[in-house]
Amino acid sequence: MNRLMELLADRPVLYLATVEGYHPRVRPMNHYMVYKNRLYLAMNREKEAYKQLLDNTNLELCTALDENRFLRIQGTVDFDRDPASYEAVYQALPDLKDAYPTDSNKHLALVYLDQISAIVFDRQDNTKTIAHT
Repeated sequence: MNRLMELLADRPVLYLATVEGYHPRVRPMNHYMVYKNRLYLAMNREKEAYKQLLDNTNLELCTALDENRFLRIQGTVDFDRDPASYEAVYQALPDLKDAYPTDSNKHLALVYLDQISAIVFDRQDNTKTIAHT
């Protein structure tokens, strides 16, 4: 997880892929953190991405590391409603306090990746596994 977070340190946006029926859906995500040695995503419960993860917990995240290297993270998600996790996300991502006041966790959802696989790859299909659980 440490190596993964090193790679993500300068990446303000990850691209999240989910499935809606038989159709892929991709959107940018900029609220993520490592907590309890897991990669967490913060999202709005009203958004389609959250609803899609309720139906199918498989996801993929992708980002460019530079012009020639890319990072792909695959996994399944679990849902976290622990108040301590919400406090941690507000500490790590303070801009969420404005969008989701701490007393309104009805709208902010926290999910973390489980059964994770993270791979760095380049344009020549050279790959290096960063994480695999």
